[in-house]
Amino acid sequence: MEANIYNIKGEKIGSIDLPKDVFEAKINIPLMHEITTWQMACMRQGTHAAKTRAEVSGSGRKPWKQKGTGRARAGSIRSPLWRHGGVIFAKKPRDFSYAMPKKKVRLALLSSLSAKAKDGNIMVLDEIKIEEPKTKLMASILKNLKLTAGNRPAKVLIVSKHDRTLLVSSRNIPALKVMDVSDLNTYDILNSDRLIFTKESLERAGRSPGA
Repeated sequence: MEANIYNIKGEKIGSIDLPKDVFEAKINIPLMHEITTWQMACMRQGTHAAKTRAEVSGSGRKPWKQKGTGRARAGSIRSPLWRHGGVIFAKKPRDFSYAMPKKKVRLALLSSLSAKAKDGNIMVLDEIKIEEPKTKLMASILKNLKLTAGNRPAKVLIVSKHDRTLLVSSRNIPALKVMDVSDLNTYDILNSDRLIFTKESLERAGRSPGA
């Protein structure tokens, strides 16, 4: 399987063979779904909190006597049936993350990369050089590459070595994410329309598939 190589001006300058171990793995859709669900669960903050009737402020005294008033019986103004009362089965902070076998995570990663390669959504850049941290410089590179998904700009994931100038130039572009090969994961790959590897990152991915 091949991918085209472009420069930052958007000019095609050649093609390159994608590493078979990484981009021609078996595509396992149920596994990718499982790992994506797991990643989304791990990303949940779990900081939601509501007060039960024992925690809201207010007197615990019985508002009025049980009988003879003509009103419904009531035992406390903190009852969940009352305004400003507590919450029934109130949600409390919790950790939504759970363990996942490393082998599954790795196979799902290879599966997602192979799916993108099969659909022709992988590009290779010769190199990315940005002299100063400016958003417009990164935006011009994306414009030169003419990245679209239907009638909208494509969501792009750039896989490049850690470079502060590149990160700062990219962080204000909503549909763009930049990460190192070692940080690649199934969720971010599937959440992107196009994957752009630098030649250096592609070589590293081939040396350590699934790393």
